[in-house]
Amino acid sequence: MTLERERSHQRESRLGVYLKDRRARLDPAALGFPTTRRRTSGLRREEVAQRANISPTWYTWLEQGRGGAPSANVLDRIAGALMLTDLEREHLFLLGLGRPPEVRYKASTGVTPRLQRILDAFDVSPALIKTATWDVVAWNRAAALVLADYGALPAGQRNILRLMFGSQRKRAASQDWQSVARLVVGAFRADAARAGAVSEIGELVDELCDLSPEFAALWSEHDLGAHGEGVKRLQHPTLGEITLEYSSFAVDGRPDLGLMIYNPTTTADAERIRALLAASPVEAQALP
Repeated sequence: MTLERERSHQRESRLGVYLKDRRARLDPAALGFPTTRRRTSGLRREEVAQRANISPTWYTWLEQGRGGAPSANVLDRIAGALMLTDLEREHLFLLGLGRPPEVRYKASTGVTPRLQRILDAFDVSPALIKTATWDVVAWNRAAALVLADYGALPAGQRNILRLMFGSQRKRAASQDWQSVARLVVGAFRADAARAGAVSEIGELVDELCDLSPEFAALWSEHDLGAHGEGVKRLQHPTLGEITLEYSSFAVDGRPDLGLMIYNPTTTADAERIRALLAASPVEAQALP
């Protein structure tokens, strides 16, 4: 047996073990199957095949490691039949095909209270949660006072691209706007593609192209970029010139969300933000 064939067989065997384990965890009665004359717990192989709309023989071969590499379509149907979570589905694909499944974008419905508490723990560091389409869905007080008062904006306007290309005050506040805009557009394109949200951003892209010739020109260049870390320099109406270092983090288990934290680069900048927070009511507005 060649090394490649041996590796393939080992992968098929691991797939079979995983399928058997997931199958054994399902309740036949809850899924409408009779519970009599069952020697083991869980669904029978033919019941999984029926739910997945595939051949019982083919499914049996997969569990026995004799079926060869299944297609992505078959694995998707089996994942549905076994009621796998997104994480379990990814594991199924890794076992069956040696790669994760294609990304399926899910629009964000907000953040958990735990994530909001994480944002609020950064007292003088503006922090926010954005989606793959760069909608801001959560933020802390420092972000509202230093970056933008997202709470004062309609939900549909809490988008970083809309603010960057549609607000003259935001544009004037950003030093080296052209370079920042180029970076943001490239990172936005990459984020949307990575999250499988290319079709979801079509309407926003059309709107921004009509709104801003600069955006239309940058978008037509098809450049990609990363927004992992860098420096943001602002001319704030109250604080004056301020410099922030930013870092971006993925939210584990939520590929649709990203965490961005902006840290003041000097102790003096941090104290100025702290004083602004102390002097401002919660409802205070910053850069609309």
